[in-house]
Amino acid sequence: MNSWINLDALWRIAVVGLLTGAGLPALFAIGVRALNPPTGDGEAAAGRPAVGPLRYTVAGLCFAVVLAAIGWGIYVIVNHS
Repeated sequence: MNSWINLDALWRIAVVGLLTGAGLPALFAIGVRALNPPTGDGEAAAGRPAVGPLRYTVAGLCFAVVLAAIGWGIYVIVNHS
């Protein structure tokens, strides 16, 4: 281990940054996609069928995880100053 660079801390920061920087927006996109019913041609239709309860549950869980991560981030920033 180098005395100038703490590799353990560097890896932790990289993993957390990757998860929050790429994982949370991807999870939010999955939630948004779950609320839109699939179409055959990829175009939005005027009379689309209603979204099922499973899709609402998946979207709600995705949004809840994203909101929890945002709340946790605010908590960490406020309490570690």
